[in-house]
Amino acid sequence: MNDADVSKQIQQMVRFIRQEAEEKANEISVSAEEEFNIEKLQLVEAEKRKIKQEYERKEKQVEIRRKIEYSMQLNASRIKVLQAQDDLVSSMKEAAGKELLQVSHHHHTYKKLLKELIVQSLLRLKEPAVLLRCREADLELVDSVLHSAKHEYAEKANVHPPEIVVDNYVFLPPAPSHQQAHGLFCSGGVVLASRDGKIVCENTLDARLDVVFRKKLPEIRKLLFGQVVA
Repeated sequence: MNDADVSKQIQQMVRFIRQEAEEKANEISVSAEEEFNIEKLQLVEAEKRKIKQEYERKEKQVEIRRKIEYSMQLNASRIKVLQAQDDLVSSMKEAAGKELLQVSHHHHTYKKLLKELIVQSLLRLKEPAVLLRCREADLELVDSVLHSAKHEYAEKANVHPPEIVVDNYVFLPPAPSHQQAHGLFCSGGVVLASRDGKIVCENTLDARLDVVFRKKLPEIRKLLFGQVVA
């Protein structure tokens, strides 16, 4: 084989090697591009998931804040309604209290009422000796019914008439006046106590009003407002 043939074979081998190298380089390039595209797609999907999760988190926070705000507004509205109801009920009680002041102005009716209150107090205490307090303005009326009240109680309880000592030094507060509208006052009635002071029966008109009002309050609310808001 001459030099020309050897040179020709070498050139063929070089072309073959070059072609193989180019094909291998193309394969590597295609493979690298595929891997790049796959990695890019994975990164894009991961970022999409991250953005979606962040959006869902913020959306949940907004929903929670909305519910909290709605609950606060609802509670505030309920409080306003309940306050308005309480104000109305209080005004009714205040109006009833003003009506009580008129009771003692009707001499005959009030005198009879005082006797009944004394008898009722004695029946509750069931004591052989008691101390009685009243308003200074009612002292004369109380003295006038004391005898009949003691005997009525004795008859009802089947006991001896009790000893009743009327306190002539300490009186119940007077009726309210324009000069003292916010101080202690009493619309009428009596307070009886055992001689040792351990048992007390407050039977003033104001105390009776409080008892009746507390007892009737659910009925009053139902009549005024229907079903009470929970």
